[in-house]
Amino acid sequence: MEILTSQSTFVLSDELLEKMDAYWRAANYLSVGQIYLYDNPLLKAPLQLSHVKPMVVGHWGTSPGQNFIYVHLNRVIKKHHLNMIYISGPGHGGPALVANTYLEGSYSEVYPDISEDEQGMKKLFTQFSFPGGISSHVAPSTPGSIHEGGELGYSLSHAFGAVFDNPDLIAACVVGDGEAETGPLATAWHSNKFLNAKSDGAVLPILHLNGYKISNPTLLARIPHEELEQFFRGCGWKPYFVEGFEAGDMHRKMALAMEQAINEIRTFQKNAREKGDDKRPLWPMIILRSPKGWTGPKSVGGLKNEGTFRSHQVPIPVDQAHASNVELLEQWMKSYRAEELFDQNGRLISELAELCPTGDKRMGANPHANGGLLLREIRLPDFRNFALQISSPGSVQGQGTVTLGNYLSGVIKLNGKNFRIFGPDETLSNLLGAVFEVSDRQWDAQVMEEDEFLSPSGRILDAQLSEHQCQGWLEGYLLTGRHGMFNSYEAFIRIVDSMFSQHAKWLKVTRELPWRRDIASLNYLLASHVWQQDHNGFTHQDPGFLDHVASKKADVVRLYLPPDANCLLSVMHHCLGSKNYVNVVVAGKHPLPQWLGIKEAEIHCAQGIGIWQWASNDQQSGPDIVMASCGDTVTLELLAAVSILRKHFPELKVRVVNVVDLMKMQSELEHPHGLSDADYDSIFTLDKHIIFNFHGYPWLVHRLSYKRANRNLHVRGYIEEGTITTPFDLRVQNKIDRFHLVIEVIDRLGNLGSKGDYLKQQLQDKLLEHKHYVQRYGKDMPEIAGWLWGE
Repeated sequence: MEILTSQSTFVLSDELLEKMDAYWRAANYLSVGQIYLYDNPLLKAPLQLSHVKPMVVGHWGTSPGQNFIYVHLNRVIKKHHLNMIYISGPGHGGPALVANTYLEGSYSEVYPDISEDEQGMKKLFTQFSFPGGISSHVAPSTPGSIHEGGELGYSLSHAFGAVFDNPDLIAACVVGDGEAETGPLATAWHSNKFLNAKSDGAVLPILHLNGYKISNPTLLARIPHEELEQFFRGCGWKPYFVEGFEAGDMHRKMALAMEQAINEIRTFQKNAREKGDDKRPLWPMIILRSPKGWTGPKSVGGLKNEGTFRSHQVPIPVDQAHASNVELLEQWMKSYRAEELFDQNGRLISELAELCPTGDKRMGANPHANGGLLLREIRLPDFRNFALQISSPGSVQGQGTVTLGNYLSGVIKLNGKNFRIFGPDETLSNLLGAVFEVSDRQWDAQVMEEDEFLSPSGRILDAQLSEHQCQGWLEGYLLTGRHGMFNSYEAFIRIVDSMFSQHAKWLKVTRELPWRRDIASLNYLLASHVWQQDHNGFTHQDPGFLDHVASKKADVVRLYLPPDANCLLSVMHHCLGSKNYVNVVVAGKHPLPQWLGIKEAEIHCAQGIGIWQWASNDQQSGPDIVMASCGDTVTLELLAAVSILRKHFPELKVRVVNVVDLMKMQSELEHPHGLSDADYDSIFTLDKHIIFNFHGYPWLVHRLSYKRANRNLHVRGYIEEGTITTPFDLRVQNKIDRFHLVIEVIDRLGNLGSKGDYLKQQLQDKLLEHKHYVQRYGKDMPEIAGWLWGE
């Protein structure tokens, strides 16, 4: 344990201590005012119930500790000329960040109507947790924030993502002790094994131990001191403990801890950058143990409040039923002596305002926390140079992600420190191995002789098996103005369902904030997908992420299912160059027939949907049946079904439709990419049966197209059937195979006569033959594995 004593060479002067304590009181006063007050912000008149909001909601418990941290960070920023952002991990810490950005002036710069005077303070208070106002947690509307505080667990991952390739940036990350109990946060302590002191910035974690969650104690606050220290040392950190209750003593301890932490960070970076020291540092962190609801009411209603779970939310109930508590609230607010902190006009007095950094050095105005300000356009190679040569549809076998890997290696080469690939140990498994020809994985732990692709300066972060970590790193990287991609197994991307939701909500809100600049899109590549699990079985089969994403705001989400490798190149090229979206691309890695040359693929993907004229025969008379697909494997089976129909019913007019952009199925009134009713009807007809072979759960297509005029839509997709089996047998079990598709056409049309009856019987026999064959030989029948379009 690092012992912090007055014998250190650093001493916080009494004058500065008093000013910092006064500044802390000002931030605490503003935090309380936000929770409670509707009017009378400076308490110039005796407080009355009418001055209090009719519904008092919010969270006080974490705010005073975060206010304490913020004023100390301001001091080291000014002294050492630091480039620092603040990440607030504790839930519902909004009052603290709003208060501090207001005090430093960055809040009023973004929101001029919240002015630095009495009237502005009234608006600041009124808007908090008030209809049409701001939320009780740190949000996109909070200047200086890159972290949505509504859900716990991701602050430390975001902090590391922010400092990758940002050598001058320090991310001060406050981790709540409740948040520290989440799986993602517990994993994130190991991010320090991926940080390169030479080319990356630094993260200063500040674990805020205030002892309680909503109504329970926190684990890390209730274990012995030595055990807590051993835990963090075991995770590769050097903890500095700041503990106590008395404000003056705590200010001195915190100032000393901050000074030592910043000096160590700078020393490590200097040694790495100037002396070539490649030893992994034992990075500093601070553990602040302070009372929950520090400086709040000691007791309320005869029950202890400060230092207990009762201070977590609203410490003092004040409403019609508790009108007598107005006096208690007034006493609490007056304990901060606002008349010493703000002038008669409500502005922070000058000697306290001088404690703030200025300009971009203010944490609320740091451009890294509004990443679009720093965003450099990504440089993309010509995807056409990586295309597969296709002489005719289906004549070539190819692997989508192998082809894409070659393209991504070109992206890495062109972008230096402006692009990264993230993934949970699946980059090679997803057959993107070409990227390792131009970059290693970033890794700063032990390396052994037999290891591959590990170095401190790699561009690929996939060496930790945690989807949460990869998502958090990527979000932090994007939110601070860079570009990236997340590749994962399709089934296990569900692990970050909630993280995706938070990011999508962030993007939705920032679109409504003119001061928030556009950032690069969050791009998912989902490979090893539901239809390609020969040995993994049922556990690896879940296409439900598409359903989850489709439920979010249409302005934000995009879903792409390219049918072949050249379409994948075109789609990913578009996604990597886009901004302010979440793009989900689903692509296979196994050999499949390739359908479109690169020119045709580019046109098809730009349209997002189209009739494949080369596979259709209805040009002269219109279709008897529409056969549609969305996804690579289902497109193969659909075309195989069409070939059977063409062989046995040459007179049958079949229209083949392929969908790349799933949101084309929605109306243009519901999604920017949606088709107009006229265009939809032109493709799918008004009344013909549509057999739609879909990559995911069938009801998603029904949900997207439920308002369309043609109600004869019959969707096949994944129906939760699976095991360890052959590729074709998995398709048969879920009835998306060619034989089931043809049988459905025969049943739906009902006018194919005895030829239809006999063919249906043949196909049912073929399904039994297939079942016996795979059970005996463990592989698909030669006629399936060797099928070619046009034969």
